[in-house]
Amino acid sequence: MFYPQAMTEIELVVPAKDLLSVTKILSGKGLFHQIDSSYLTSEKGIAVPNTWQDKTTAYSSLERRIQVIMQVLNIEEGSTPTAEFEDMTDLETCLPVVDGIEAEVKKISDQLVNETKKLEQIDATLNQLEPIKEIDLDISELRNQRYLFSTLGIIPVNNIARLQESLARVPFFFLILREDNQKAVVWLAGARANIEILERAIRSSYLNPLVLPEGHQGVPAEIIKDLLTNKEECHTNITHLKNELAKIKDQRKQLLQSSYWEVHASRLMADAILRFGRLKYTYLVVGWTPSNSLAGLSQRLKAASKELLIEAFPTKRGGGQQDVPVKLDHSKFFDPFQMMVTTYARPRYNELDPTFLIAITFPLLYGAMFGDVGQGIVLALLGWLLMSRKVKKLSGMAGLGGLITACGVMAALFGFVYGSVFGVESVVHPIWMHPLDNIFLILEVAIGAGVILLSIGFILGVINAITAKNWGQLLFERSGLPGLLLYWSLLGLIASALLKITILPSFIFIILAAYGAIAIMFSEVFKHLLEGHRPLINDSIGTFAIQAFFELFETFISLLSNSLSYVRIGAFAVGHGGLSSAFFILAALLSPGHGIGWWIVVIGGNIFIIGFEGLIVGIQTMRLEYYEFFSKFFVGGGKRFEPLTLRPAGDK
Repeated sequence: MFYPQAMTEIELVVPAKDLLSVTKILSGKGLFHQIDSSYLTSEKGIAVPNTWQDKTTAYSSLERRIQVIMQVLNIEEGSTPTAEFEDMTDLETCLPVVDGIEAEVKKISDQLVNETKKLEQIDATLNQLEPIKEIDLDISELRNQRYLFSTLGIIPVNNIARLQESLARVPFFFLILREDNQKAVVWLAGARANIEILERAIRSSYLNPLVLPEGHQGVPAEIIKDLLTNKEECHTNITHLKNELAKIKDQRKQLLQSSYWEVHASRLMADAILRFGRLKYTYLVVGWTPSNSLAGLSQRLKAASKELLIEAFPTKRGGGQQDVPVKLDHSKFFDPFQMMVTTYARPRYNELDPTFLIAITFPLLYGAMFGDVGQGIVLALLGWLLMSRKVKKLSGMAGLGGLITACGVMAALFGFVYGSVFGVESVVHPIWMHPLDNIFLILEVAIGAGVILLSIGFILGVINAITAKNWGQLLFERSGLPGLLLYWSLLGLIASALLKITILPSFIFIILAAYGAIAIMFSEVFKHLLEGHRPLINDSIGTFAIQAFFELFETFISLLSNSLSYVRIGAFAVGHGGLSSAFFILAALLSPGHGIGWWIVVIGGNIFIIGFEGLIVGIQTMRLEYYEFFSKFFVGGGKRFEPLTLRPAGDK
């Protein structure tokens, strides 16, 4: 729970005759993280070195083709098959089936595309003819005239005079066919010898020419009638083609879905085998498995191949193993909190997993800032609704449901502590106090809580350094003992000077603070001495001195700012009560007698507080976790455990 799962590196020597059965075992339970060992291949003696490359390419191509067919037919991939994967798909058997379905679907879909384009062209032509549908003119006579240039178009009424002025020096014929207050349908004609002048005048007056349909003759009304008939025929054809595709979908859905998953699994298996090392008669397989799964996995592998050789190398947490994949081990309850951790960074193999800590501290901090019984219950119900996925439009936020529920429950509990129910502080007697009545006390308690959390963070940093056997970090960095002792020493000196509380003699705190300050300032030198690195200083003495001073200065500033950051816990608790009171005051001013206006303001105010302030408090809580708490001990950068599996796996 507190560390990622212990991992064991395994190396397998697999006889070629047992290759498929062993690969099935390795990919069956999601317990084997494969390492590419194809570089161990010995080309000598291998007759067909690219066989699995060819198979991978063929399966990948077939998988894409099936996906395209399913997209055209609007068929979903469906749920992952529960049955065990039996054997790799026979390409010679599957390809003709897919070819037949693909040809059938392509023929109909191409016809559907053509009919759709034809319909779009008809609609575009109808839009062009609409302004001149009442004109008694055979528009076919306006096309391809040898000596005359003419055009039908729509022009703003105010630009008619400009058009006529532009053509004053050339002979032309201009006729207004229809006119309203804004635009006019006009016919402009002139000698083709003056076409450049005519076209320039058309552009300058914003005359929009109508595109006359090819292949049609007669007056616009007759053409429109023919086009409407064609449009009905297109709709009929489109409906028929869609019905044909629907029939194919019903007939082929199950076959396509099963074929897709079989080809998908075959492609994954071929790709995995492609990354095995190859000798003349054997394959070399390297990877990682959780240590607690090693015995069961080995037993199944031995049952699949009697001649299989297995070597296991358990990996301890000490040292700098950056290549060990990290598999987090938590129950479903911790999934939303694990998501928050991995959003920040994935723990390293030898690093504490903060999921359990954030599962406690995040709801606790949130509840302390947003304490209200009624609003907390509403928030918890909203989180439960998201988790249940009953609202499809919000199903993408289901992962946050558990986090919101936990925060809502904790907010409701703190509501009893503060004595607040939907902002009303007279319904429930507070277990502790109303934040607005004791502002300074709650701010002091918030800082105290911050000191405790930061101390825990420093202690966890020390534990991480010991676990990783990083003695330089432990003894000389601010994430180790120097940071912890410096922080506690400063707290002890402040307590002695300001609060008159004597925990230890002041000279002890001064000595510990001096050790912390000197270690942090000269951490680079001390670490190089400890590790035997030379030179001790990489830069000039002057540059190093400046860097050392600002390193210590930045440490003091961060310790102060990190501690004071937790004031926001109390500040938001006070602000939450103040905002609720403000809505009640506003409601009383608008509706003194608790009428409908009063209820509207109070209900609207609670909705605003739950939505807007609830979001702001969540952001502030995340900031306290990420930037104040995590920064004291959590580095991250771990490699994700990605098991070889023929089915999608969750992020663990």
